[in-house]
Amino acid sequence: MSRQTGYLNFIRENLPFLATGFLLSFLSSFGQTFFIAIFGGEIRETYGLSNGDWGLIYMVGTGASAIVMVFAGGLADRFRVRSLGIVVILMLASACLFMAFNPVAALLPLVIFALRFTGQGMTSHVATVAMSRWFIATRGRALAVAAFGFMLGEATLPLTMVWLKSFIDWRTLWVYFAVFCVAACFVLYRLLRLERTPQSMGESTQATGMQGKHWTRADALRHPLFWAMIPAVMSFSGFGTAFWFHQAHFAEIKGWSHLALVSVFPLGTLALLLSTVGYGWAIDRFGAARLLPVYLIPLIAAFILHWYAPTLGWTALAVVLMGIAGGGQATLLNACWAEFYGTRHIGAIKSAAAALMVLGSAIGPGLSGWLIDKGVGFEVQQLGYAAIFAFAAIILIRPTRKARQALAIAP
Repeated sequence: MSRQTGYLNFIRENLPFLATGFLLSFLSSFGQTFFIAIFGGEIRETYGLSNGDWGLIYMVGTGASAIVMVFAGGLADRFRVRSLGIVVILMLASACLFMAFNPVAALLPLVIFALRFTGQGMTSHVATVAMSRWFIATRGRALAVAAFGFMLGEATLPLTMVWLKSFIDWRTLWVYFAVFCVAACFVLYRLLRLERTPQSMGESTQATGMQGKHWTRADALRHPLFWAMIPAVMSFSGFGTAFWFHQAHFAEIKGWSHLALVSVFPLGTLALLLSTVGYGWAIDRFGAARLLPVYLIPLIAAFILHWYAPTLGWTALAVVLMGIAGGGQATLLNACWAEFYGTRHIGAIKSAAAALMVLGSAIGPGLSGWLIDKGVGFEVQQLGYAAIFAFAAIILIRPTRKARQALAIAP
C-alpha cells in the first residue's frame, strides 16, 4: 500500500475524530496572532496606539492567558472534548463579540486575553491533547491532519479578511466570527456522539513515556529535557508571532502594500501543509526524539532572509522556509510530550508547555514593538531572532540523545 493510500485509509477510518481536531484547529485561528494582526492597523487607528503601545497591550493580554493556561489545561484530562470543546468555543465566540463592541483602549488587554486564552490557548490545546490521547501508533499522522485546520485558516483568512475589510467594517466582521463559532458547536457535538471520556480509557490505551512510566506534570517539570525544549517552544512562538503581528509595519518599511505581502502567505501555508504531512509520517516511522534537534534549521535561514529581502520574492522564500519549520512545530512538539512523558497526564503536562508557548507569543510582539519605538529597525531584529533559533536548536542535541536512551528502557 502506498503512503498516500495509507493516509487516505487512515483518515476514512477515523474521520469523526480527525474532523474534530481539524475543526478545533481551524477555529483557533480567531485567537491566533496571524489573524488578530490583520486588524492591527484598524485597532491602532481606532484607539490611537503606537506600535509599542499595541505590542505592550498584546503582551499583557497574552501573558495573562499563559498564566491561566497552566491551571486550565489540566481540564482536558478530566472532561470530554465534546463538553470542554463546546464550552471553549462558546467562550471564543464571546471574546469575538468583546472585540467587536469594546468601546475603550483600556479594555483591550482583557479583549486580547479572552481571544488568546480561548483561541490560541484552550482551543489548540484541546485539539492536540485529543489527538495525542486518541491515537498512539498513528499519533504523528493524527496531529498532522488536525493541523490542517490551522493551515486552512492561515492560507485563506488573511487574504479574505484584507479583502472584506475594504467594504465591511472591521468590528462587524468580528460579530460574524462569533456567529460562525456558535454554528461550529453544533457540528462538534454531532462529530463526537460516541466519544469516550478520558477516565474510561483503560490502562492498555494509555501510552507510557521514558523509562516505561507515566509521568506527572511535577515529574516532567523536574526533568531537564522539558526545560531544554522551552527555548524552542518560546522562540518559535515568540518571534514567529512578532513577524505576523507586525506584518503591516514590515510591509511598510520594505515599501510593499499589505495586500502584496499577505499574497505570498499561501506559499508558506503550502509548504506548511507538505511539511506537516512529512513530519506526521516521519514521527510514526522514526519517533519524535530523532527529529527534534533539526526542525528549527529552516527557521534560522528564514529570518536571515527577512532581514535581507530586497524584493518580495526573497520574503516569499523566507515564508516558505517558515512553513517548512512550522510543520515540525505543528506536529513534532505535540508528539514529543506524549512520547517522552506518556499520555495519562498529557493534558496537564502539555498545558505547562502551552503556557510557556503562549508566554513566548506575548513577549515577542511586546519586545519587538518596544524595540521599534526605540529605533531598532524591525528588519534588523530578524538577525537577532535567527541567532536565538540557532541557540535553541543546539541545546536540544544532548538532552534528546539521552531521552532516546530512556525511551528504550522497558517498563
